[in-house]
Amino acid sequence: MEQVNLSNNLIKHYADHLRLELSLSENSVEAYCHDIHLFLQYLESQHHSTLITDITQDTVENFFAYLYDLNIGATSQARILSGLKSFYRYLIQEDLAEKDPCALITSPTLGRHLPEVLSVEEIQKMIDSIDLSQPTGHRNKAMIEVMYGCGLRVSELIGLQISNIYRKDGFLRIIGKGSKERLVPIGDSSLKILYQYIEGARLQIKPQPKFTDTVFLNQRGTGLTRQTVFLLVKELAERNGIQKPISPHTFRHSFATHLLEGGANLLAVQQMLGHASVSTTEIYTHISDELLRETLVDFHPRLKKH
Repeated sequence: MEQVNLSNNLIKHYADHLRLELSLSENSVEAYCHDIHLFLQYLESQHHSTLITDITQDTVENFFAYLYDLNIGATSQARILSGLKSFYRYLIQEDLAEKDPCALITSPTLGRHLPEVLSVEEIQKMIDSIDLSQPTGHRNKAMIEVMYGCGLRVSELIGLQISNIYRKDGFLRIIGKGSKERLVPIGDSSLKILYQYIEGARLQIKPQPKFTDTVFLNQRGTGLTRQTVFLLVKELAERNGIQKPISPHTFRHSFATHLLEGGANLLAVQQMLGHASVSTTEIYTHISDELLRETLVDFHPRLKKH
């Protein structure tokens, strides 16, 4: 089979197919092609091969984890998945691909759903399993500590600046969605681990000019990508036998859920998360309700599972 790259030219041929063979409206053609362009841009941003034969189910799953971390909703994700499947039907029909890497990927559940949450024990196992003898060990440990300890989005984590750490006061200045700023408290233990990295392993790296103030660096002295953090989380979960479908955002969900389970004020959690509306934060109270129901079923003598 001919080796073909996913390219703008290939997408153009696909658009012609949608117009001429399927008689789709111009709006529909543009929508389908927009989603394929989004996938191509993702591959290029991750320096992933654009050869059709090199795109696997894992590639597509990582793409959707990336969309999830960008807070792209389930409805949009379902539409994008439908577009990718349509595109692969075309590639197979044209003998440009042998199989569809999207075939076994199910559409995201539409409507409000409860996000996955890690237990405190699971998070501690992941942190404890990080190999601190490796060059990136202290960095990775600090990243997980700060993500969970402060409830940060992955974009906020990789964009954190040293100048925005108020060490004496125990706060981080976070630039969130829409460039909105907020102050987030950081606990003493998380702050200690963060500075063990900043004043230790990070000093061994020469930052590139644009990244002198960036906290988390790769070995080349540049900032990290969302994909790097996603792969770290996935690897730590697999290493510790955690079967839940988790991503960096799971630590943010866990942060909020554990605070509310401990009796934290809902408005305070909303402020720390940077949610514009308290209704967004309220989903975590539903998670707590579910856990209470599970506890009742598991431990009440008349309801206990057998």
